Amino acid sequence: MGSLRGYAMKPALTFMLAIALVVWAPAVQAQEVVDIYSDLQSCDVTVTGDVAGCVLQLDLSSRKAGPIQTKTLDLDGPGTWVATWDVGGAEDGSYTACAKLIREGEAISEKCSDFHYGGRVSIRFDVRDSHADHRGMTLLVYSGDPAVVDIYYMLLEGDKAVYVSKRESVPISGSYGSPSDLSLEWKQLLENGREYGGRVKIVEKKNGQTRAFMNRFTAIDDAEITDTYQDETGASATVMGRSRVPFEGSLRFDLRQNGAPLATVEERTPILLAGDDETVEISWNGTLEPGIYRLTIQLLGNDGDVIDMEESIIEAKIPPRPPAVAPPQEEGGGGALTIALVVTILVAAAAALFFRRRRGG
Repeated sequence: MGSLRGYAMKPALTFMLAIALVVWAPAVQAQEVVDIYSDLQSCDVTVTGDVAGCVLQLDLSSRKAGPIQTKTLDLDGPGTWVATWDVGGAEDGSYTACAKLIREGEAISEKCSDFHYGGRVSIRFDVRDSHADHRGMTLLVYSGDPAVVDIYYMLLEGDKAVYVSKRESVPISGSYGSPSDLSLEWKQLLENGREYGGRVKIVEKKNGQTRAFMNRFTAIDDAEITDTYQDETGASATVMGRSRVPFEGSLRFDLRQNGAPLATVEERTPILLAGDDETVEISWNGTLEPGIYRLTIQLLGNDGDVIDMEESIIEAKIPPRPPAVAPPQEEGGGGALTIALVVTILVAAAAALFFRRRRGG
């Protein structure tokens, strides 16, 4: 009986093992290059799966000249990776960029992309401006013939895109003089003084025309003074953040009269990011004496450097004297006068009545 049960379990175990192999096999094959785009300036490649420890080999070649350049990137995981080409004196013609995923010296996935350089190519959209900095991507695009595009915004650290945002089916119209503003603010916080890259890739939906732009930048803290107020009792300043680097600076208020320093007050600002604004108020610990004063307000950055300032004049005036007011009469004075008058009238009336009776008698 036991042998029959064991015989019956063997097909079941075989079936379960087959299912496990079917499930496990795609996971092994998932290490692959899924997308590549290249021109003669740069190339971006997207890989998936457990590719940590793999090497990504990028090859650029020309149909005329053959191999041009090869680059290798060490991968720490899946994602989008970017490399730049150094091609001098490129000739018109057809080119090919290939991305090969290599593990332990063996190629496990490869994908290539063909593109053409030079000549007259009909483009349905044009880019008026593209620029990346510590706030985000500036992108101005126009199209005489309305077009629909997908846009990929990438924030790069080294060779890897640490943030990718995709906007799908974006309509583009407008003209050279008034392009569509398709700018994007970074969602990720940046580190002061660190180098990053910004890349934008635009793919036209109808025929797949693609254009890419990128530049490197150093992230810095940034803010500006947008409003100030000052009088005889104190001053205030409103500060707005202009960077994805957290602003942790301060405001310095310097008060002078006839060139001589009278007071210096420094206050920390609240932590600000791009678009945030806060107002900082200070007082002079008393009302200023009448006269002309000069106020300088400086905005100091995270490292103590002056990044903005504003100067103004305070004209402290002599306070007006209050108008003279007649002293009020003592309480009850009017009442006593009235009583005395009434008593006098009553005495006179009594005396007149007395003399009339005697005369009549």
